[in-house]
Amino acid sequence: MENCTFPKYSINDIVLHLRNSLLTGSEAKNFSKSDLFPNVKPEVLQVIFMRALQIVYGIRLEHFYMMPVAFETAYPQIFEGFLPIGSLYIHMDQFFPICRVNDFQIADLINPKPKRTAHFLSGIINFLLFCDSRREVYLEIQGTHKLAVEKVQQLQVSIQKAMLKLEKLDTIPADQQEEFKELSQDIQQLEQKLNQEYRQKASALQEVISQKRMKITEKNQNLNELKRTICELKEDQEQLKSKVTESPEELTSCKERLKEALLKIKKDKEDVIKKYEVYRDLVEMLPACQAEVRIYQEKMRTQSANIDRQSAVQAEIRALEHQIESSKSGFRNSKTEEMSLKRLVTTKREKLTTTEIKIKKIREDTEQRKQAITEYE
Repeated sequence: MENCTFPKYSINDIVLHLRNSLLTGSEAKNFSKSDLFPNVKPEVLQVIFMRALQIVYGIRLEHFYMMPVAFETAYPQIFEGFLPIGSLYIHMDQFFPICRVNDFQIADLINPKPKRTAHFLSGIINFLLFCDSRREVYLEIQGTHKLAVEKVQQLQVSIQKAMLKLEKLDTIPADQQEEFKELSQDIQQLEQKLNQEYRQKASALQEVISQKRMKITEKNQNLNELKRTICELKEDQEQLKSKVTESPEELTSCKERLKEALLKIKKDKEDVIKKYEVYRDLVEMLPACQAEVRIYQEKMRTQSANIDRQSAVQAEIRALEHQIESSKSGFRNSKTEEMSLKRLVTTKREKLTTTEIKIKKIREDTEQRKQAITEYE
C-alpha cells in the first residue's frame, strides 16, 4: 500500500462513483456510505467486486456458484458455502495485478478493513476510468477508420472514373481517325519533298561553290604570273639602265619601249583587279547561301521536332496512366492530381493544335522560299 502507483480517492468520491457507475438498480438505491465506512460489510464488498468483474470480464453472477470442471471431489456439498467466495477470490487475485494492486488476500473478502478496502476500491475505480478513456479513444479511432475507408472507396471510384476518361482521351474516335491518317501522310510527303529539295539545292550550291573556287585559284595563278613578269621587267629595266649608251636615240627608244610595257602591265593589272573584285563579291555571297541552307536545315529540324512532340504527347498521356496507378498509394492527394492531369491533357491538346498551326506556317514558309529561290535563279 505504501508503493501506490495510482491516486487514492476520498470516501465520498468512492461512494459516488460506486453508486453512479458500478452498481445498478436497487443496489445503487440501497447502497450508502455506512455499508463500507467505518465498518465494512463483507457481503456489500463482495457484490461490488462481482459487479466490477462483470463490467470488465463479462462474468455473470451464476458463474461464481458453479464448480470448476477440472476440479473433482466426492463431496461437493462441502463447498457450497465457500464456493462463491473462493471463485471470487481467484478472479480478484487475477484482476488486481492489472489494477496495480499486489497485496490482495482472502482475508480482505471475509474480514475486510476500511483502509485496505479504500485502497482496493480506488485501484478498481482508477482502472475503470482508464478503461472508459481508452474506450473513447478507440471509438474515435474506429470512427476515423470508417471515414477513411469511405474516403478510400470514394477515391477508388473517382480513380476508376478518371481511368475511363483517360481511355476515352487515348482512343481516337472513328470520325477523326481518317483525318489523323491524312495529316500524318501529308506530313510524311512534305518531309520527303523538303528532303529532296534540300538535297538538290545543296548539291547545286556545292557545285557552284567548287566552280567559283576553281576560277579564283586560276585568277590567283594569273596574278602571281603577272607579279613575276613585273619583277622580271624591273630587273630588265635596271639592267638596261646600266647598259645605257651615250646615243640619245637608243635611250629614247628604250624608254618608249619601257613605257609601252608599263602601260600594258598597268592595264593587265587593272583587269586582274576588276576580275578579282568580282570574284571577291561572289565569294562574299557564299555565306548568305550557306545561311539559307542552314535555315532550311533548321526548318527540317523543327518539323522533326514537331513530329517528336506529337509522339511525346502520346507518351506523356501514357505516363499519366502510370501516375494514376501510382496515385492509389496517396488517396488524399488524388483529387488534386486528377485536376492536374486534366490540365495536362488540355495543355497537350492545345500543344497539338499549336503544332498543327506551326506545320501550316512551315508549309507557307516553304512555298514562299520556293518562290523566292525560283525568282533568284
